[in-house]
Amino acid sequence: MIIVTTETVPGCRVREVRGPCFGAVVRSRGAVGNFTAGLRTLMGGEISEYSQLIEEARGQALERMAHHATQLGANAVLTMRFDSSAADQNMMEVVAYGTAAFVEREV
Repeated sequence: MIIVTTETVPGCRVREVRGPCFGAVVRSRGAVGNFTAGLRTLMGGEISEYSQLIEEARGQALERMAHHATQLGANAVLTMRFDSSAADQNMMEVVAYGTAAFVEREV
């Protein structure tokens, strides 16, 4: 699966647009992680527990988006983007989305 943030793939032409595709995930940090992160906020700096959480959530959302694009018969996702928000104080949502397309190499 080719995934790009641009409208085109260098060296390829878009043969068919299959439609929008997305992958969403809602993640929560456990009580121990929240406690540890809470202590880190007192000292300032990066809160690695949350950085790791968002990286894992992005990876899952990306995998789900690619799977959705495959189900649509695509071999590429164009204009891929991430969006994230806090579902509440202990949960976060990450969505990966883009345009599923079938591309082929230019000759």
